Amino acid sequence: MLSFFLAFGFWLGSLRAALDLPPADPVQRAAGIAAVVSDAASAPSPADLLALPDEDLSRRVAANSASLGSLSIGAAGGGILVNPVPLLPEPGWTLADPNGAFATIETVAFIRTAVGTVRELFPDSPAISIGDISFREGGKMKRHATHQSGRDVDFGFYYKAGSQASFVAGTAANLDLPRNWALVRALLVRTEIETILLDIRIQRLLYAHALKIGEDKDWLDGIFQFVKGNAKAPIVHVAGHRTHYHVRFYNRTAQELGRRVQPLLVKLGKLKPPIYSVPHLIRNGETLGHIAARYGSSVRAIQQFNGLSGTLIRAGRTLRIPLKGVSAPPEAPLVVPSRPLPPNTPESLLAVSWNSTSGR
Repeated sequence: MLSFFLAFGFWLGSLRAALDLPPADPVQRAAGIAAVVSDAASAPSPADLLALPDEDLSRRVAANSASLGSLSIGAAGGGILVNPVPLLPEPGWTLADPNGAFATIETVAFIRTAVGTVRELFPDSPAISIGDISFREGGKMKRHATHQSGRDVDFGFYYKAGSQASFVAGTAANLDLPRNWALVRALLVRTEIETILLDIRIQRLLYAHALKIGEDKDWLDGIFQFVKGNAKAPIVHVAGHRTHYHVRFYNRTAQELGRRVQPLLVKLGKLKPPIYSVPHLIRNGETLGHIAARYGSSVRAIQQFNGLSGTLIRAGRTLRIPLKGVSAPPEAPLVVPSRPLPPNTPESLLAVSWNSTSGR
């Protein structure tokens, strides 16, 4: 029953966001849920929505696009977020910036699952800091190349000293490795992960701890890219991620519905026509004016898209050139790979029910 109310609360939040209403306080929100709970049974499930033919989706979009729930449209580095839900502070986490903490319904559920797993195993766990996810309507964040479509989440670390006010570089001396490994394991095994970006120094600490408590070495070698260079490993090194985990989730419903609904929303005028970009390597003697004229763009559009404050550019740098009025490239339906299940679970983690290939 609790999961039902939580799911319905997320659905109500998406409707509120779509209608541009201010967020209700907790008392109002609870009263609103109680008042309309009798209507919840008629709300379509994600599976029902995905099964609808395009004609039915089109009618639903025209009548009430908020009834589709959250939509993650486009790529993590070039997308938007429709019908978002805000991630609100809870005992398990604090928010660095609520204005950048909008997500899909599925992403919020995954955050709850991962952090909730840590708190099941370690009930006295301090709150971790959660940083950027996406802006309310998605789109570019100046401080990120991604975080545009409600699926990227910056999780802080668990520290031996407890909660930290901001992201702090992790070390062998300050990281609470049992809790950090529990978080990473929960992300991998109990949610649907596309990738985890993490500095290789933190990866090595987690890998050594996981081996020490009895995790299967072959399984670990497959999920940490630094060990064998497996291009399909979910945990990869990217510079700048020594203070936090950058986690990107798959969203089965939000991504697939977004893929199908985007052209309908554009046709109905509920979304602006998409802007796509192409890379351009600056050559000697080129100016922004030359480049804009070549692609039918504008100097201002190129500046805004690349975060340029002036017109000075240098040869050898690659710019992204925004293009208007072009068709979206064809996209195949989303395929979410199987979760990387471990063959067994160490004794120290058996207080939680994990999925594993052995069932234990």
